[in-house]
Amino acid sequence: MATARCKGRIFPLCRRLTMAALAGVLVASVAWPDPARAQVGSERYSSIVVEAGSGQVLESANPDAARHPASLTKLMTLYMAFEALRDRRIALDQYVPVSPHAAAMAPTKLGLLPSTRITVDQAILGLVTKSANDAAAALGEMLGGSEDRFAQMMTLRARALGMTHTTFMNASGLPDPDQWTTARDMAVLARRLISGFPGYYKYFSTPSFVWQRRVIGNHDHLLRSYPGADGMKTGYTQASGYNLVTSAVRGGVRLVGVVLGAGGAGERDAHMMTLLDQSYEQLDVPVEHAVARAASHGFISSAQAAPVERAASRGHGGGVTWGVQAGTYPSEKAARTAAIAARHVADDGAVHVEPVTVKHKTVWRAQVTGLSQTDARAACAVLAKRKTPCAVLRIDPRQVASR
Repeated sequence: MATARCKGRIFPLCRRLTMAALAGVLVASVAWPDPARAQVGSERYSSIVVEAGSGQVLESANPDAARHPASLTKLMTLYMAFEALRDRRIALDQYVPVSPHAAAMAPTKLGLLPSTRITVDQAILGLVTKSANDAAAALGEMLGGSEDRFAQMMTLRARALGMTHTTFMNASGLPDPDQWTTARDMAVLARRLISGFPGYYKYFSTPSFVWQRRVIGNHDHLLRSYPGADGMKTGYTQASGYNLVTSAVRGGVRLVGVVLGAGGAGERDAHMMTLLDQSYEQLDVPVEHAVARAASHGFISSAQAAPVERAASRGHGGGVTWGVQAGTYPSEKAARTAAIAARHVADDGAVHVEPVTVKHKTVWRAQVTGLSQTDARAACAVLAKRKTPCAVLRIDPRQVASR
Protein backbone atom coordinates (compact mmCIF):
# COMPACT_ATOMS: atom_id res chain seq x y z
CA MET A 1 0.00 0.00 0.00
CA ALA A 2 2.74 2.46 0.90
CA THR A 3 4.28 2.12 -2.53
CA ALA A 4 1.07 2.41 -4.61
CA ARG A 5 1.24 5.23 -7.11
CA CYS A 6 -1.08 6.90 -9.62
CA LYS A 7 0.55 8.40 -12.71
CA GLY A 8 3.80 8.84 -10.83
CA ARG A 9 2.14 10.48 -7.80
CA ILE A 10 1.72 8.78 -4.43
CA PHE A 11 -1.90 8.47 -3.30
CA PRO A 12 -2.65 10.83 -0.33
CA LEU A 13 -3.05 7.90 2.08
CA CYS A 14 0.17 6.32 0.88
CA ARG A 15 1.94 9.67 1.16
CA ARG A 16 0.77 10.01 4.75
CA LEU A 17 2.06 6.52 5.55
CA THR A 18 5.38 7.25 3.84
CA MET A 19 5.83 10.57 5.61
CA ALA A 20 4.92 9.03 8.97
CA ALA A 21 7.46 6.28 8.50
CA LEU A 22 10.17 8.73 7.53
CA ALA A 23 9.43 11.62 9.82
CA GLY A 24 7.63 10.16 12.83
CA VAL A 25 4.36 11.07 14.44
CA LEU A 26 3.55 14.76 14.86
CA VAL A 27 3.35 16.06 18.41
CA ALA A 28 -0.18 15.46 19.68
CA SER A 29 -0.42 18.75 21.55
CA VAL A 30 -0.74 20.78 18.34
CA ALA A 31 -4.34 21.66 17.52
CA TRP A 32 -4.78 20.70 13.85
CA PRO A 33 -7.68 22.60 12.29
CA ASP A 34 -10.26 21.28 9.85
CA PRO A 35 -9.18 22.54 6.39
CA ALA A 36 -12.84 23.04 5.47
CA ARG A 37 -13.14 25.72 8.16
CA ALA A 38 -10.66 28.02 6.46
CA GLN A 39 -12.36 31.40 6.69
CA VAL A 40 -10.96 34.85 6.05
CA GLY A 41 -10.28 36.45 9.42
CA SER A 42 -8.92 35.55 12.80
CA GLU A 43 -9.61 31.83 13.18
CA ARG A 44 -6.69 30.85 10.94
CA TYR A 45 -4.42 33.73 11.98
CA SER A 46 -1.12 33.20 13.76
CA SER A 47 2.09 35.16 14.10
CA ILE A 48 5.46 35.40 15.77
CA VAL A 49 8.37 37.85 15.89
CA VAL A 50 11.79 36.72 17.09
CA GLU A 51 15.22 38.28 17.44
CA ALA A 52 17.16 36.51 14.72
CA GLY A 53 20.42 36.02 16.59
CA SER A 54 19.12 34.63 19.87
CA GLY A 55 15.69 33.33 18.86
CA GLN A 56 14.07 35.36 21.66
CA VAL A 57 10.32 35.57 21.08
CA LEU A 58 9.12 39.19 21.20
CA GLU A 59 5.54 38.87 19.94
CA SER A 60 3.38 35.82 19.30
CA ALA A 61 -0.21 34.75 18.75
CA ASN A 62 -1.13 31.11 18.13
CA PRO A 63 2.49 30.40 17.10
CA ASP A 64 2.12 26.60 17.27
CA ALA A 65 -1.26 26.31 15.56
CA ALA A 66 -1.16 24.30 12.32
CA ARG A 67 -1.46 26.34 9.13
CA HIS A 68 -1.06 25.71 5.41
CA PRO A 69 2.23 27.31 4.32
CA ALA A 70 1.26 28.11 0.70
CA SER A 71 4.30 29.58 -1.12
CA LEU A 72 6.27 29.88 2.12
CA THR A 73 7.06 26.25 1.25
CA LYS A 74 9.53 27.67 -1.27
CA LEU A 75 11.70 28.85 1.62
CA MET A 76 12.45 25.19 2.32
CA THR A 77 13.02 24.48 -1.37
CA LEU A 78 15.50 27.34 -1.39
CA TYR A 79 17.15 26.07 1.79
CA MET A 80 17.74 22.73 0.08
CA ALA A 81 19.12 24.47 -3.01
CA PHE A 82 21.43 26.70 -0.97
CA GLU A 83 22.71 23.64 0.90
CA ALA A 84 23.46 21.90 -2.39
CA LEU A 85 25.26 25.01 -3.66
CA ARG A 86 27.29 25.29 -0.46
CA ASP A 87 28.28 21.64 -0.69
CA ARG A 88 29.11 22.04 -4.40
CA ARG A 89 26.62 19.38 -5.45
CA ILE A 90 25.17 21.91 -7.89
CA ALA A 91 26.33 25.25 -9.34
CA LEU A 92 24.52 28.49 -10.11
CA ASP A 93 25.20 28.17 -13.84
CA GLN A 94 24.13 24.52 -13.93
CA TYR A 95 21.07 23.77 -16.05
CA VAL A 96 17.84 22.53 -14.50
CA PRO A 97 15.77 20.34 -16.86
CA VAL A 98 12.07 21.14 -17.13
CA SER A 99 9.87 18.04 -17.14
CA PRO A 100 6.26 17.91 -18.36
CA HIS A 101 5.25 17.61 -14.71
CA ALA A 102 7.07 20.81 -13.75
CA ALA A 103 5.82 22.70 -16.80
CA ALA A 104 2.23 21.73 -15.95
CA MET A 105 2.27 23.40 -12.52
CA ALA A 106 -0.57 25.84 -11.85
CA PRO A 107 0.20 29.58 -11.78
CA THR A 108 1.97 31.52 -10.62
CA LYS A 109 4.74 30.41 -12.96
CA LEU A 110 7.41 31.51 -15.41
CA GLY A 111 5.73 29.61 -18.22
CA LEU A 112 8.49 27.05 -18.65
CA LEU A 113 8.06 24.58 -21.52
CA PRO A 114 8.70 20.82 -21.29
CA SER A 115 12.17 19.66 -22.38
CA THR A 116 13.65 23.15 -21.97
CA ARG A 117 16.21 24.20 -19.36
CA ILE A 118 16.87 27.07 -16.99
CA THR A 119 19.88 27.73 -14.81
CA VAL A 120 19.86 27.22 -11.05
CA ASP A 121 20.36 30.99 -10.71
CA GLN A 122 17.28 31.70 -12.84
CA ALA A 123 15.22 29.16 -10.90
CA ILE A 124 16.17 30.79 -7.59
CA LEU A 125 15.29 34.24 -8.93
CA GLY A 126 11.97 32.89 -10.19
CA LEU A 127 11.17 31.57 -6.72
CA VAL A 128 12.08 34.69 -4.73
CA THR A 129 10.36 37.19 -7.06
CA LYS A 130 7.55 35.59 -9.08
CA SER A 131 7.09 32.66 -6.66
CA ALA A 132 7.18 30.46 -9.74
CA ASN A 133 5.68 27.02 -9.15
CA ASP A 134 7.12 25.53 -12.34
CA ALA A 135 10.64 26.59 -11.39
CA ALA A 136 10.16 25.20 -7.86
CA ALA A 137 9.01 21.82 -9.17
CA ALA A 138 11.89 21.65 -11.67
CA LEU A 139 14.44 22.50 -8.98
CA GLY A 140 12.91 19.92 -6.65
CA GLU A 141 13.04 17.23 -9.32
CA MET A 142 16.69 17.97 -10.00
CA LEU A 143 17.61 17.81 -6.31
CA GLY A 144 15.41 14.87 -5.35
CA GLY A 145 14.91 12.83 -8.49
CA SER A 146 11.15 13.38 -8.26
CA GLU A 147 9.02 16.00 -6.55
CA ASP A 148 7.53 13.40 -4.20
CA ARG A 149 10.98 12.28 -3.10
CA PHE A 150 12.12 15.88 -2.75
CA ALA A 151 9.15 16.65 -0.50
CA GLN A 152 10.18 13.77 1.76
CA MET A 153 13.72 15.15 1.83
CA MET A 154 12.35 18.61 2.68
CA THR A 155 10.37 17.23 5.63
CA LEU A 156 13.28 15.24 7.00
CA ARG A 157 15.56 18.27 6.75
CA ALA A 158 12.95 20.47 8.38
CA ARG A 159 12.71 18.12 11.34
CA ALA A 160 16.49 18.10 11.65
CA LEU A 161 16.39 21.91 11.80
CA GLY A 162 13.89 21.79 14.66
CA MET A 163 10.71 22.38 12.63
CA THR A 164 8.88 19.67 14.55
CA HIS A 165 5.36 20.48 13.35
CA THR A 166 5.98 20.86 9.61
CA THR A 167 5.24 18.43 6.80
CA PHE A 168 5.94 19.25 3.15
CA MET A 169 4.21 17.51 0.26
CA ASN A 170 5.61 19.42 -2.73
CA ALA A 171 8.28 21.96 -3.66
CA SER A 172 6.00 24.88 -4.41
CA GLY A 173 3.32 25.15 -1.73
CA LEU A 174 0.46 24.45 -4.11
CA PRO A 175 -2.56 23.20 -2.12
CA ASP A 176 -2.24 19.81 -0.47
CA PRO A 177 -4.39 18.79 2.54
CA ASP A 178 -1.39 17.13 4.19
CA GLN A 179 0.98 20.10 3.96
CA TRP A 180 1.26 21.92 7.28
CA THR A 181 3.50 24.26 9.23
CA THR A 182 3.38 26.72 12.13
CA ALA A 183 4.48 30.31 12.58
CA ARG A 184 7.18 29.18 15.00
CA ASP A 185 8.52 26.61 12.53
CA MET A 186 8.67 29.20 9.76
CA ALA A 187 10.63 31.52 12.05
CA VAL A 188 13.08 28.67 12.70
CA LEU A 189 13.53 28.17 8.95
CA ALA A 190 14.01 31.89 8.31
CA ARG A 191 16.68 32.14 11.01
CA ARG A 192 18.49 29.13 9.55
CA LEU A 193 18.44 30.66 6.06
CA ILE A 194 19.90 33.91 7.39
CA SER A 195 22.60 32.37 9.58
CA GLY A 196 23.48 29.43 7.36
CA PHE A 197 23.70 31.10 3.97
CA PRO A 198 24.76 34.75 4.31
CA GLY A 199 26.09 34.74 0.76
CA TYR A 200 22.84 33.48 -0.74
CA TYR A 201 20.44 35.39 1.54
CA LYS A 202 20.87 38.43 -0.72
CA TYR A 203 18.61 36.73 -3.27
CA PHE A 204 15.62 37.53 -1.06
CA SER A 205 16.11 41.28 -1.51
CA THR A 206 16.08 41.07 -5.32
CA PRO A 207 13.62 43.78 -6.44
CA SER A 208 13.09 42.30 -9.91
CA PHE A 209 14.70 40.24 -12.63
CA VAL A 210 14.36 40.02 -16.39
CA TRP A 211 12.90 36.83 -17.82
CA GLN A 212 12.36 36.48 -21.57
CA ARG A 213 12.29 40.27 -22.01
CA ARG A 214 9.80 40.68 -19.16
CA VAL A 215 10.65 42.49 -15.94
CA ILE A 216 9.32 40.41 -13.06
CA GLY A 217 8.91 42.33 -9.82
CA ASN A 218 9.22 40.91 -6.33
CA HIS A 219 5.86 40.13 -4.66
CA ASP A 220 7.20 41.21 -1.26
CA HIS A 221 5.99 44.80 -0.90
CA LEU A 222 7.76 45.29 2.44
CA LEU A 223 11.07 45.44 0.58
CA ARG A 224 9.87 48.82 -0.68
CA SER A 225 7.66 49.96 2.18
CA TYR A 226 9.36 49.01 5.46
CA PRO A 227 12.72 50.59 6.36
CA GLY A 228 15.29 47.88 7.04
CA ALA A 229 13.37 45.00 5.43
CA ASP A 230 15.58 42.86 3.17
CA GLY A 231 13.46 39.67 2.54
CA MET A 232 11.89 37.03 2.64
CA LYS A 233 8.66 35.52 1.15
CA THR A 234 4.92 35.94 0.59
CA GLY A 235 2.33 33.20 0.19
CA TYR A 236 -1.36 32.81 -0.57
CA THR A 237 -3.91 30.09 -1.25
CA GLN A 238 -7.61 30.10 -0.46
CA ALA A 239 -7.00 27.57 2.32
CA SER A 240 -4.05 29.42 3.89
CA GLY A 241 -5.05 33.06 3.59
CA TYR A 242 -2.33 35.66 3.14
CA ASN A 243 1.06 34.63 4.58
CA LEU A 244 4.31 36.52 4.99
CA VAL A 245 7.79 35.95 6.42
CA THR A 246 9.85 39.14 6.78
CA SER A 247 13.32 39.89 8.07
CA ALA A 248 14.51 43.41 8.84
CA VAL A 249 17.58 45.07 10.37
CA ARG A 250 17.62 48.30 12.37
CA GLY A 251 20.29 49.55 14.71
CA GLY A 252 22.24 46.36 14.14
CA VAL A 253 19.30 44.24 15.36
CA ARG A 254 17.74 41.74 12.98
CA LEU A 255 14.18 40.55 13.54
CA VAL A 256 12.22 37.79 11.84
CA GLY A 257 8.45 38.10 11.63
CA VAL A 258 5.85 35.59 10.48
CA VAL A 259 2.18 36.34 9.79
CA LEU A 260 -0.08 33.50 8.65
CA GLY A 261 -3.75 33.54 7.64
CA ALA A 262 -4.38 37.25 7.18
CA GLY A 263 -7.52 38.31 5.34
CA GLY A 264 -5.83 40.41 2.66
CA ALA A 265 -2.43 41.42 1.31
CA GLY A 266 -2.68 44.99 2.58
CA GLU A 267 -3.92 43.83 5.97
CA ARG A 268 -1.08 41.30 6.20
CA ASP A 269 1.60 43.83 5.26
CA ALA A 270 0.29 46.53 7.61
CA HIS A 271 0.07 44.09 10.50
CA MET A 272 3.59 42.81 9.91
CA MET A 273 4.94 46.36 9.98
CA THR A 274 3.21 47.03 13.29
CA LEU A 275 4.48 43.79 14.84
CA LEU A 276 8.03 44.64 13.81
CA ASP A 277 7.69 48.24 15.06
CA GLN A 278 6.45 47.08 18.46
CA SER A 279 9.21 44.47 18.70
CA TYR A 280 11.89 47.06 17.98
CA GLU A 281 10.34 49.31 20.62
CA GLN A 282 10.62 46.45 23.16
CA LEU A 283 14.34 46.29 22.38
CA ASP A 284 14.71 50.10 22.61
CA VAL A 285 15.72 50.27 18.95
CA PRO A 286 14.51 53.53 17.36
CA VAL A 287 11.72 52.96 14.85
CA GLU A 288 11.95 54.99 11.65
CA HIS A 289 8.70 56.64 10.61
CA ALA A 290 6.86 55.05 13.51
CA VAL A 291 3.26 54.19 12.73
CA ALA A 292 0.57 55.70 14.92
CA ARG A 293 -1.33 52.99 16.74
CA ALA A 294 -4.94 52.49 15.72
CA ALA A 295 -7.76 50.00 16.06
CA SER A 296 -6.78 46.48 15.09
CA HIS A 297 -7.91 44.81 11.89
CA GLY A 298 -9.86 42.20 13.83
CA PHE A 299 -6.95 39.84 14.49
CA ILE A 300 -6.65 37.77 17.62
CA SER A 301 -3.15 39.07 18.14
CA SER A 302 -0.70 40.53 20.58
CA ALA A 303 -0.41 43.81 18.68
CA GLN A 304 -2.65 46.24 16.86
CA ALA A 305 -2.52 46.52 13.10
CA ALA A 306 -1.41 49.73 11.44
CA PRO A 307 -3.97 51.79 9.55
CA VAL A 308 -4.10 50.71 5.94
CA GLU A 309 -3.81 54.33 4.81
CA ARG A 310 -0.49 54.73 6.61
CA ALA A 311 0.77 51.37 5.38
CA ALA A 312 -0.01 52.26 1.80
CA SER A 313 1.74 55.59 2.10
CA ARG A 314 5.03 53.82 2.81
CA GLY A 315 5.12 51.96 -0.49
CA HIS A 316 4.51 52.06 -4.19
CA GLY A 317 6.10 55.42 -4.72
CA GLY A 318 4.88 58.25 -2.59
CA GLY A 319 1.68 56.63 -1.41
CA VAL A 320 0.12 55.76 -4.76
CA THR A 321 -0.96 52.17 -5.26
CA TRP A 322 -2.58 50.52 -8.24
CA GLY A 323 -5.30 48.02 -8.84
CA VAL A 324 -7.67 46.60 -11.42
CA GLN A 325 -11.43 46.64 -11.77
CA ALA A 326 -12.76 43.46 -13.36
CA GLY A 327 -16.26 44.61 -14.18
CA THR A 328 -19.47 45.66 -12.41
CA TYR A 329 -22.05 43.08 -11.35
CA PRO A 330 -25.67 43.01 -10.14
CA SER A 331 -24.83 41.10 -6.93
CA GLU A 332 -22.08 41.13 -4.34
CA LYS A 333 -21.56 37.37 -4.79
CA ALA A 334 -20.97 37.69 -8.54
CA ALA A 335 -18.59 40.61 -8.02
CA ARG A 336 -16.61 38.75 -5.37
CA THR A 337 -16.28 35.71 -7.65
CA ALA A 338 -14.95 37.95 -10.43
CA ALA A 339 -12.58 39.76 -8.06
CA ILE A 340 -11.17 36.46 -6.75
CA ALA A 341 -10.61 35.29 -10.33
CA ALA A 342 -8.83 38.56 -11.14
CA ARG A 343 -6.70 38.24 -8.02
CA HIS A 344 -5.54 34.80 -9.18
CA VAL A 345 -4.53 36.33 -12.52
CA ALA A 346 -2.65 39.19 -10.80
CA ASP A 347 -1.15 36.72 -8.30
CA ASP A 348 -0.94 39.55 -5.79
CA GLY A 349 -3.03 42.23 -4.17
CA ALA A 350 -6.25 42.07 -2.17
CA VAL A 351 -9.82 41.31 -3.23
CA HIS A 352 -12.11 44.32 -2.84
CA VAL A 353 -15.82 44.53 -3.63
CA GLU A 354 -17.68 47.82 -3.32
CA PRO A 355 -21.30 48.85 -3.94
CA VAL A 356 -22.19 51.84 -6.12
CA THR A 357 -25.53 53.31 -7.10
CA VAL A 358 -26.23 53.64 -10.81
CA LYS A 359 -29.62 54.93 -11.95
CA HIS A 360 -31.12 54.25 -8.53
CA LYS A 361 -29.88 50.65 -8.55
CA THR A 362 -27.05 49.16 -6.48
CA VAL A 363 -24.38 47.33 -8.43
CA TRP A 364 -21.07 45.91 -7.27
CA ARG A 365 -17.55 46.60 -8.52
CA ALA A 366 -15.03 43.73 -8.57
CA GLN A 367 -11.55 45.02 -7.79
CA VAL A 368 -8.06 43.90 -6.82
CA THR A 369 -6.07 46.53 -4.92
CA GLY A 370 -2.48 46.84 -3.70
CA LEU A 371 -0.75 46.10 -7.01
CA SER A 372 2.17 47.76 -8.71
CA GLN A 373 1.42 49.61 -11.92
CA THR A 374 3.25 46.93 -13.93
CA ASP A 375 1.29 44.08 -12.30
CA ALA A 376 -2.02 45.91 -12.76
CA ARG A 377 -1.41 46.46 -16.47
CA ALA A 378 -0.25 42.86 -16.93
CA ALA A 379 -3.33 41.51 -15.16
CA CYS A 380 -5.65 43.57 -17.32
CA ALA A 381 -3.89 42.34 -20.45
CA VAL A 382 -4.53 38.72 -19.43
CA LEU A 383 -8.14 39.43 -18.43
CA ALA A 384 -8.76 41.20 -21.74
CA LYS A 385 -7.63 38.07 -23.59
CA ARG A 386 -10.21 36.16 -21.56
CA LYS A 387 -12.85 38.70 -22.60
CA THR A 388 -13.22 39.92 -19.03
CA PRO A 389 -13.80 43.69 -18.71
CA CYS A 390 -10.84 45.27 -16.95
CA ALA A 391 -9.61 48.75 -16.11
CA VAL A 392 -6.37 49.80 -14.39
CA LEU A 393 -7.00 51.85 -11.25
CA ARG A 394 -4.69 54.48 -9.78
CA ILE A 395 -5.59 54.45 -6.09
CA ASP A 396 -5.08 57.19 -3.54
CA PRO A 397 -4.00 55.53 -0.27
CA ARG A 398 -7.00 56.99 1.53
CA GLN A 399 -9.22 54.90 -0.74
CA VAL A 400 -7.58 51.56 0.06
CA ALA A 401 -9.77 49.18 2.01
CA SER A 402 -8.57 46.29 4.15
CA ARG A 403 -10.01 43.10 2.69
